[in-house]
Amino acid sequence: MNAAPPLDPGSEFLVRLGRVEATLRDHAGSGPAPGLTPPDPPTGERWDWGQVWAHLGEFVPYWLEQIRLILNRPAEADPVAFGRVKSDLVRVAAIAADRGRPPPELFERLERHVAELREQLGAMPPQDWRRRGLHSALGVMDMPRIVEEFLVGHLEAHAGQLDELAAGVRPGEARPRGGGSAERPPRPSGPRS
Repeated sequence: MNAAPPLDPGSEFLVRLGRVEATLRDHAGSGPAPGLTPPDPPTGERWDWGQVWAHLGEFVPYWLEQIRLILNRPAEADPVAFGRVKSDLVRVAAIAADRGRPPPELFERLERHVAELREQLGAMPPQDWRRRGLHSALGVMDMPRIVEEFLVGHLEAHAGQLDELAAGVRPGEARPRGGGSAERPPRPSGPRS
C-alpha cells in the first residue's frame, strides 16, 4: 500500500487550525479556570485564564498583517523585516484591556480572525511558502516557520495553556493522562508574542 503524499504546508496548517479552533470553542463555553500558566522560560511571566484569552483575541490579526507585509514586498526584498517582541507596548496594553472580557466574546472575535487566517493560508501559492522574513529576536524565518511560530502553533500553545488550567495542572506537575488535546503535543514557550 502506498503512503499518501504529504500535504502542502497550507493544507497541514488548515487541518491543525480546524482542530485548535474546536478546542478553543470548547474552552470559551466553559467557565474561567483558576490558577496561572507555568512560567514563560524567557520572562518568567505567568498568566491567568483572562490574560490567555485576551492575548488570543489580539495576536492573530497582528501576525496576519505581518505575513501580508512580507508577501506584498517583492521576493527580491527577502528577508523582509517583520514582527514584534513580548514587551511591545500595544500587545501588553491589549492584553491588560481585555483580560476581564468574557471568553465567549473574545472567542467571537478570534473566530473572525481565524476565518481570515484560514482564507489567507488557503490562498497562498507555493511561491508564497518560500518567502522569508527577518524577526528581530529569531532572525531569518521561512514562511512555514512564521505561520508555525506566530499563528497556528501559537494558537495551539495557548489552547494547551487553557487545557492545563482547565485540568487544574499546576506548574511543575505532569499533565494528567487522558487530559488535554491528544492531537497536540505540549509546546514549549518561547519568544512568541
